[in-house]
Amino acid sequence: MSIRPVKRLIQSKPTLEGAGVHLRRAFGFGNTSEFDPFLLLDDFRNEVEADYLAGFPWHPHRGIETITYVLAGTVEHGDSMGNKGAIGAGDIQWMTAGSGIIHQEMPKGDAAGRMHGFQLWANLPASQKMTPPRYQEIKAFEIPEIKDDDGTEVRVVCGDFWGKVGPVDGIATNPTYIDVSVAPGRRKTLPVESMRHAFAYVFGGSGKFCNASAPLAVPTEGVQWLETNPPTVADNRSLVLFDSGDEVTVQAGEDGIRFLLVSGRPLEEPVAWYGPIVMNTQEQLQQAFSELERGTFLKKR
Repeated sequence: MSIRPVKRLIQSKPTLEGAGVHLRRAFGFGNTSEFDPFLLLDDFRNEVEADYLAGFPWHPHRGIETITYVLAGTVEHGDSMGNKGAIGAGDIQWMTAGSGIIHQEMPKGDAAGRMHGFQLWANLPASQKMTPPRYQEIKAFEIPEIKDDDGTEVRVVCGDFWGKVGPVDGIATNPTYIDVSVAPGRRKTLPVESMRHAFAYVFGGSGKFCNASAPLAVPTEGVQWLETNPPTVADNRSLVLFDSGDEVTVQAGEDGIRFLLVSGRPLEEPVAWYGPIVMNTQEQLQQAFSELERGTFLKKR
């Protein structure tokens, strides 16, 4: 077994999206090849209603999947197919935009005015860019939760982890998406399939992810890697991009650590991307926007 080195530690950046929603972007809208098949991760945790209530009014998507995970508050949604609904604390909406959909997402805070959650974009392979749109809306009670003997807690949204299978299925890139909490002072090693790209996004507490890259050797029990110089410290709103390997090791800080751990098999396909539409060629991209102008973007089924 080999521990994945920390390739890069990134602090998410303040960004305005939608009709003026203040959020933090961990990655996206640039060269995202190191995150392939993922394109973007937004952290929309906010406690000021004026900074999120305008929401994300009607807008199109094609060629991607959007994964919305709510921690507090609710997100009401509607789309061009007539679907309506809301997801609340602990819920997930996995939307496959496929050939095209027009939808809106309108956040509302909880009783304390908090609106906390994340949106991840996953690319679709060329063979499925024009697949029919579909939703998988998963309620909190449907997501398997595992508690290990040392207090580590894991929610399995998608993929197979520690013998539990997440409720989201039929995803082309076969990703794993888990929500991990490690108790204060604990060190935990988590498996990650070696052929995948992987990242962690810290949203509670802090910790040190073991860095096995040169000049540090892959640590063993006899090596005090936490005292090596420099340590890799990841605190709230930090993105940790991992290099290759089949395990991730983290040492939780004094307040513990909570993070998303996401991995997926890279598509290694060309990306032509503008705004909410992601295709493989500029011609396909231009066609999509031309169809929007002509009113032929949505495909009849």
